Amino acid sequence: MALNYKWVNKTNDTKRVVLFLHEALGSIGQWKDFPELLCKELDLPGIVYERQGHGRSPALTEKRRADYLHKYAWDELPSFLEPLISTSEIEEIILVGHSDGGTIALLYAAKFPEKIKAIITMAAHVINESETIAGIQPAVDAYLSGKLNGLRKYHGDKTETLFYAWADIWRDPAFKNWDITQDIKSICAPVLAIQGSDDQYGTIEQLELIATNTNAETTLIEDCGHHPHLEKSNTCIELIRNFMLSNGS
Repeated sequence: MALNYKWVNKTNDTKRVVLFLHEALGSIGQWKDFPELLCKELDLPGIVYERQGHGRSPALTEKRRADYLHKYAWDELPSFLEPLISTSEIEEIILVGHSDGGTIALLYAAKFPEKIKAIITMAAHVINESETIAGIQPAVDAYLSGKLNGLRKYHGDKTETLFYAWADIWRDPAFKNWDITQDIKSICAPVLAIQGSDDQYGTIEQLELIATNTNAETTLIEDCGHHPHLEKSNTCIELIRNFMLSNGS
């Protein structure tokens, strides 16, 4: 399956790259200028791509099940990266994931550690909290009232399918006890986990569990919601830069 992607800050040297993994309803455009700003700060090229069902990538072809994030991390992402690694001579990858993308980054790094230099997550989930489920209903209400029509700019005629694929699986009884803490214990690369203090989809327990199971460095950003990279862009870039410097990069 051919997935849509683009390079940012590309140079002739692509041995080390930053790979951006978007949120549950995300796309390349919804990152805004964060990938380019971060890559310029790190002086590295980056790759931003859209998972199946998102943006200009192919539409979803089946109903999501409780293992959908594992499938994105362990099936789709390796298939996407394999030709890029071989043609671009990529030797090291820095994973930067937001929300679902952060979860996928953790799962991928746990199973495919060979080229992972570092992992940065923002608003990642490792368990399904009651706060997460509660946060979805207002989004559904907003969608039904037309307040989220802007998503169609990015996802076109895939928007409704994608929206309910996200909203329905997180509220599905089969997903109630979803928990990846055991899956990520094998991560050996350094991890920086960031979350906003006012994140409507998760509590500080997400950070605590990531730290407990990966020895991550964690940061809770005050007066910040679910999108730290957009709400507190400069803060996130500084945190990531310092994190990479402290880990020898």
